[in-house]
Amino acid sequence: MYTNAAALLTDAFGDLEVRPVPFPAARPGQLILRNRAIAVNPLDLIKQTTGKVMYRWLPYPAVLGEDVAGEVVEVGAGVTRFVAGDRVMAYALGMEKGRDHLAEGGFQLYTAVDAALAAPLPDSLAFEDAVVLPLAVSTAATALFQDDHLGLRPPTGPRVAGDPSGVEQSRADEARADPSWVVVWGGSTSVGSNALQLAAAAGYRVATTGSSHNHDRLRDLGADIVVDRSSASAVRDLAASLEGRHVAGILAVGTGSGEACVSLALLTGTGRVALTSPSVALESLPRARGAHLLRARILLQLAARTAILQVRARLHGVRAAFVWGSSLHHNAVGPMLWEQFLPAALAAGTYTPAPAPRILGEGLDHLQPALDALREGVSAAKLVITLPGAPGDPA
Repeated sequence: MYTNAAALLTDAFGDLEVRPVPFPAARPGQLILRNRAIAVNPLDLIKQTTGKVMYRWLPYPAVLGEDVAGEVVEVGAGVTRFVAGDRVMAYALGMEKGRDHLAEGGFQLYTAVDAALAAPLPDSLAFEDAVVLPLAVSTAATALFQDDHLGLRPPTGPRVAGDPSGVEQSRADEARADPSWVVVWGGSTSVGSNALQLAAAAGYRVATTGSSHNHDRLRDLGADIVVDRSSASAVRDLAASLEGRHVAGILAVGTGSGEACVSLALLTGTGRVALTSPSVALESLPRARGAHLLRARILLQLAARTAILQVRARLHGVRAAFVWGSSLHHNAVGPMLWEQFLPAALAAGTYTPAPAPRILGEGLDHLQPALDALREGVSAAKLVITLPGAPGDPA
């Protein structure tokens, strides 16, 4: 037996509180992880700051958290890729509709995760480095490769034992010989850092935006063209750099990026834009109960700007659709990413977990300070807490 505890969101707008919770049961197809590192995401902050406006299906108390990495302590029926003791990272689905919102949340010592959204970690990769990936890489892959978003060809990955003839590598080389381009607006973000690598691995040339001090890092991650995101001429500069080139799709990452990316789509003749961020910063919502004028104003701005963006895109024949990162669990993108590409690429050392973790402490009680720090703003880093000890404490 093991004892479990979670950092619970006990009511709307409240702070996380660390309390004992039941040990999760592994359903068929699931793993129980003893978490050793947990990352925080804007989705967690949005739930805490919007009350029942967002994720209204989540009950209180709720266990937030999507990014976990640790050791497998139990496997459910039908699981063949993992055994107890394996080191893995996983995308926790506890905040999604129809899930076990307590057992499957990431902000706890032990989490039930779907084996289909888990990947083994090489011994050389630390938990705190790997945990920056799950939600971000899933969102990036959903945006780039799902047919209802950019619909790009998937990456072939490094040559592995299952491809002794090099057929898949030859296809990748052929794609790179006459490539199309992909634009990732916001390349230094968590989603953007992964989108750069995935698009490059799929054989596309990549143009991106980022702060000037991040340009070298973005090129290391696969960008061919980097434009200063803060420049008033960023859209025009990207369009000029891509003149005469085929742009297969544009990924918008970061608050307000949708408007810029639709403008870029019109200038480059691109028909698809994938949106991962709202038009206004929901993180700035006041964390307070009852009627609040600032909350009302921000939500009205969100509704108005989203409607204007969609109307403008449709009038010009551009499909601009919002991305829901967990949707890859229900189509071919999920197994491509989690069962084929990521395990091989991490083992080969050809994929960089990015952005780098910024560790804010050890223990569940550091999750609320991590959310507070995220609210203040973070650039080119992922906020992570670690959890101590061996895999589990016998009750």
